Amino acid sequence: MPRFEELHVSAGDATLLGTLTLPDAPPPPDRRERYPSVLLLPSWLPRGRDGAYDQAGHPTWFDPDPLPPGPLGRLAVALAADGVASLRCDPRGCGASDGSWEATDLFTRIDDARDQLAAMRAHRSVDLRRSGIVGHGEGATLALSVAIGDPAISALTLIGASARSWRDTLRRAAAARGRIGTERRHPIIAAVDRWAEDLIERAERREATFELRLPGGEEVTLSLAGVEQAIHTPALALATMLDRSVTLAHGQLDQWSDPDESALLASAIRANADPPNVRVIPGAGHDLAEADDAVIGELADDLAARLQPRDLPPVLLAIEEMG
Repeated sequence: MPRFEELHVSAGDATLLGTLTLPDAPPPPDRRERYPSVLLLPSWLPRGRDGAYDQAGHPTWFDPDPLPPGPLGRLAVALAADGVASLRCDPRGCGASDGSWEATDLFTRIDDARDQLAAMRAHRSVDLRRSGIVGHGEGATLALSVAIGDPAISALTLIGASARSWRDTLRRAAAARGRIGTERRHPIIAAVDRWAEDLIERAERREATFELRLPGGEEVTLSLAGVEQAIHTPALALATMLDRSVTLAHGQLDQWSDPDESALLASAIRANADPPNVRVIPGAGHDLAEADDAVIGELADDLAARLQPRDLPPVLLAIEEMG
């Protein structure tokens, strides 16, 4: 069984609460008693550290029926079985973390991801030369943004990623959910789909906020800065600047991002790095809830094998020498 430690991460003006998951077995002797490590970043909408919707913090936004476990908690356990430590945090305004999710923009979430990575690397059990990132949904954009500027990142796994801008992704996803409809049982998703065009139009006009009216009458004041930033920060553009090992995993029935988005990302990454591995998981949706533990284990095995040592920049070399 893995070991769990609660971590408090200072992220700008907020404190994020997270779980550092450590393998039970000791690291190999040649690793100076340190484990490779992975940062786990969740998808869009309020989510807890395990990657599932934040029903506790936003009870009126999501269907009250119990939800399946999120993909990040499952991956953390599977990575620990491979001898890999991982950190996953409640985003701002979710779970036990400070702040407001609806007031947090994309660039702040990117900065928060960098702070989480720094906090994980500061732990005495972590090997600074072997680190990776898992990005789920919007977390893929965060992962790419961080990895481009961090030469010590060995490998990424992107789950349910979108290649094109938030504008295109939202329009296509709303149409898909209109045909299938299962995600629309959540009031916040039904509201986002209903007001999608208004959200896009007002964000492109650089309006500050949008009053998103949920089906029950509740209004959510959503900051539009993050929407505008996401429209102009497509993962496809970020992928052209990446030269790291990447695996792209996609649920076949994803209602947020079609699997062909991963194929498009793969074509951009291939120009600068080794060809990425693309895996479409039959019968699975955006959160991979339908994927059995064997599939999650295979994703963890794949990432663990790609956490090869990297040369460290001076600041991480100094931290390594102090440790």
